[in-house]
Amino acid sequence: MNRPPKGSAGPPPGTGTPTASAVPPQSPPVPAQRPGGGAPAAPASPPPPAAPRRTAFAEGVDRLRAAAVTEPGRLRIIGALLAALVVAFGAVTAWQTHERSSAAHDVRYRSQPLTSDAADIYRSLAEANTAASSGFLAGGQETEETRDRYEKGIRTAAEGLVTAAANSDADSPSADTIADLNRLLPEYKGLIERARTYNRQGFPVGGAYLRYANEKMQQEMLPAAEDLYETENRRLSADYSDAEAYPWAAIALGVLALGALAWAQRRNYRRTNRVFNHGLVTATATTAVVLLWLIVGHGVARSNLGDSQDHGVRSLNVLHDARIASLKARGNENLTLVARGAQTKKVDGETVDAYDFDFGKNMDALGKGLAEAARLADDDAGERPVTAASGNMAEWKERHAAAREQDENGNYQQALDLVIGGEGATVECFDGVDASLAAALEHEEREFEQAAGDGLDAMGYLPQGAGVLAALGVAGALLGIGRRLSEYR
Repeated sequence: MNRPPKGSAGPPPGTGTPTASAVPPQSPPVPAQRPGGGAPAAPASPPPPAAPRRTAFAEGVDRLRAAAVTEPGRLRIIGALLAALVVAFGAVTAWQTHERSSAAHDVRYRSQPLTSDAADIYRSLAEANTAASSGFLAGGQETEETRDRYEKGIRTAAEGLVTAAANSDADSPSADTIADLNRLLPEYKGLIERARTYNRQGFPVGGAYLRYANEKMQQEMLPAAEDLYETENRRLSADYSDAEAYPWAAIALGVLALGALAWAQRRNYRRTNRVFNHGLVTATATTAVVLLWLIVGHGVARSNLGDSQDHGVRSLNVLHDARIASLKARGNENLTLVARGAQTKKVDGETVDAYDFDFGKNMDALGKGLAEAARLADDDAGERPVTAASGNMAEWKERHAAAREQDENGNYQQALDLVIGGEGATVECFDGVDASLAAALEHEEREFEQAAGDGLDAMGYLPQGAGVLAALGVAGALLGIGRRLSEYR
């Protein structure tokens, strides 16, 4: 029988035997036994957290960094850089030379011809107006030559407007100018026909119609034609600027590529004692050829284009202006006799005949134009017709003064004979000036075509050649570096 130990208190009176807990006490886990009955193993530690996944770019940088410390890795990087430089040089050269070649092509075959067409529109309108006034003075004795000259001027102007419309954008200022001229041309022709009809019937109102037609020509049509001419001139100047601009980006890349190739060959020599690497020498040679071709070709093209502008376009512009001034002067001379003093203006407080005053202004413009054309002429073939025109202009002034003297003295028929008559009349001088200026224009046109064509030819095949030689340069650089890499395999 078990007894409680002494000194211990038994259960208090009145209580029963203590009941057992509903949940039995948990015993600690039995440690795992080592195989063979050894001591229990220590508890397993949790696995370490997984390292964050790296990006492909970071891994690539690490591989590149690791490769860069080895000679094969360095060679691969050098080869890639050399190839990239040569490719960039060839691509930029092809791009820039193509742009300049296209601009030079526009100068030769588009801008300058359109400028000449615009000048022809201007000149043809002025010529038609002059022929109309000459025919009016002749009255019923209007010659077939004068009539044909008028019709030719109108026809040439109409054809020029069709060409200009076909080569202008629909929303450009030139298109609006052309539309205005196409509207005004039939109106002008109608006025001239009315003036002729009334003049043949002997009605004085015919002179009023002719003066009204002349005002429409001088105040509306010729200013519009001049605006079209100036617009085409601005386009021509823009094409010249694009064609003559230096290809600085291509030149800079070419120098950089040559410097990199020279450095790579020097490095190769210092490490191997080999003087030449055939692949790198090929790449250097092709790059140097492209750079030299670029500099020389563009320099020659720029020089020829400059000559075509200085001795072609500028001379053409001056001669066109001079010819138009002579046509205006002739028209005003005729209208002086048609109006018979009906049109006057105040000049420095003095009343003068309006048409005779404008004649003097146009003759001054003609003289300045001929002097400038003589200065720009660079050979005898261009100078001779200008000199002849100057001589005819001087004689024209003298005969005009004689005709004005007869008219102011009341000798109208004598004045008319001195203007539109046969030998000794001012019409001979005008025809001489016009023919000489036409010959000078034809000569300068040939000069322009020759110089502009040479400038375009100097850049011919340069874009294609740059691309082909750059491809050879890239192949040479890669083969040269590959030859060195093969020594490490």
